[in-house]
Amino acid sequence: MKKLLAMLLILTMSLSCLSALAESGKTYKIGIVLMIENGAFMDMKAGFIEGLAELGYREGENLVIDYQNAQGDATNLATICQGMDDGTHDLVMTVATPATQAFVALESETPNVFCSVAAPVAAGVMSALDTPDMNATGTSNAVPAGDILAMGLSITPGVSKVGLLYCTSELNAVNAMNNAKAFLNEKGIPYEEAAVTNSGEVQTAAQVLIDKGVNCVFVANDSVVQAAVDILAELCTEAGIPTYCCSATTVKSGCLATLAMSDKAIGLQTAAIAAKVLAGANVADIPCEIVPADIVSVNRTTLEALGLTLPEEVLAIGEVQYLE
Repeated sequence: MKKLLAMLLILTMSLSCLSALAESGKTYKIGIVLMIENGAFMDMKAGFIEGLAELGYREGENLVIDYQNAQGDATNLATICQGMDDGTHDLVMTVATPATQAFVALESETPNVFCSVAAPVAAGVMSALDTPDMNATGTSNAVPAGDILAMGLSITPGVSKVGLLYCTSELNAVNAMNNAKAFLNEKGIPYEEAAVTNSGEVQTAAQVLIDKGVNCVFVANDSVVQAAVDILAELCTEAGIPTYCCSATTVKSGCLATLAMSDKAIGLQTAAIAAKVLAGANVADIPCEIVPADIVSVNRTTLEALGLTLPEEVLAIGEVQYLE
């Protein structure tokens, strides 16, 4: 459904954008920055490029894409962003919070269109969603941690203690976990936290949670955990512990379930915003758009390994997407 809505938005913009392109005859240069390559981020990047092509901005014709990946290194990320602040780019698209924060911190005159920043205001890249004021706007995939956990409690109602695993250096992960803790506190459900600083710590952190007697694990949608989430999911599944997460890509890596949004559709929606900027719109006049989570994403293999079935109240949420 989200992809359909994004494509409809693209189609409504196409004629005016193509007309502007035909008049200008300009070749545009766009920077794309990733902190790290993972399935979700690459799907967002692919959706962004596809969306631009649908709007008439095609690589090799009238578009040059300067794509760079920091390979998970903050120093590399800062260097990449500084390199793109050279006045030759028409805009820079950053994927997720760390890359966006790094570019916005430069106070560049080059417009920033960000993709998948969970909490743009808390991240300090804009003061309000409706009124971009730092030459940056884009899409937000605010993680509905409480809704995901509520769904998880419906799938596995016997949960008595929840494990929370995340990277403390990624603001989007911290925000998701704060929301998760607020939900669990409201429900009176105990929880244990395990924080990691790099992907090599994920397996040990997962084992610590298991040893502390958690019977459900919730992981944040951050690049550090995602890099080793398949190990975590395998370890927990072998222990009979369901894992809930914040991304369909993480479900595909082995976690049991989430309330998801299409990563490619987020990229498509971000492309529609970028096209407005390329067509001459002022960033300050383009509000940040929140992408809703409305797909129940389930790993079928993990579901079967845990001997679970989806209850009617979960099936009634909306579209169910089974991943292997």
